[in-house]
Amino acid sequence: FWVKIQHARPEGSKLRAGKGMNLPDSQLNVSSLTPTDISHLTFIAKHADAVQMSFVNSAHDVTLLDEALSRVKGDHLGIVLKIETRRGFENLPSMLLTAMRRPKVGVMIARGDLAVECGYERLAEVQEEILSVCEAAHVPVIWATQVLENLAQKGMPSRAEISDAVMAHRAECVMLNKGPHVIEALGVLDSILKRMEQHQTKKRALLRALRLAQNGR
Repeated sequence: FWVKIQHARPEGSKLRAGKGMNLPDSQLNVSSLTPTDISHLTFIAKHADAVQMSFVNSAHDVTLLDEALSRVKGDHLGIVLKIETRRGFENLPSMLLTAMRRPKVGVMIARGDLAVECGYERLAEVQEEILSVCEAAHVPVIWATQVLENLAQKGMPSRAEISDAVMAHRAECVMLNKGPHVIEALGVLDSILKRMEQHQTKKRALLRALRLAQNGR
């Protein structure tokens, strides 16, 4: 098929091999669980604690994974639903109900593909809804994609990155990407999250006494 580039950087962009393609306006009747995935499950069941399902789109996808894990004696494994498509976001409630038949379930907000699928201007709203649904279901959330990316890669964070790391406090887990300064990024993230523990739990403000008010007495 033909691909038409409608937007690129002024200096141009490269299409590299092995990259994915998002089709947000199309509903593809393709299973998220591939034959290669299934062939790996035997090893995973013996050596891992959990399995993450990428591009999960429906409760049927979750059922297929659950059945495949049962066949390889992987009923003890936790599963993480990686939400990275519009369809996956829209079907999250039904997917959670299916996944919660297992004892251990988590959700990853994969904000890279999710932004492409839903639109960058909607990403903030979408991630808030995922956090709310998972909090109601008592399902832990992994906050992922480009958290403190500049700091991990270049050693200096942007102001927006710091604000984003603050927002990550509402999740149970935050994922950092690798980089030459990732240890420093981990320390900064730890400091931010510890400070935020005094101000907020999940999406609820704790209304802690402000140091400004205390110092002004």
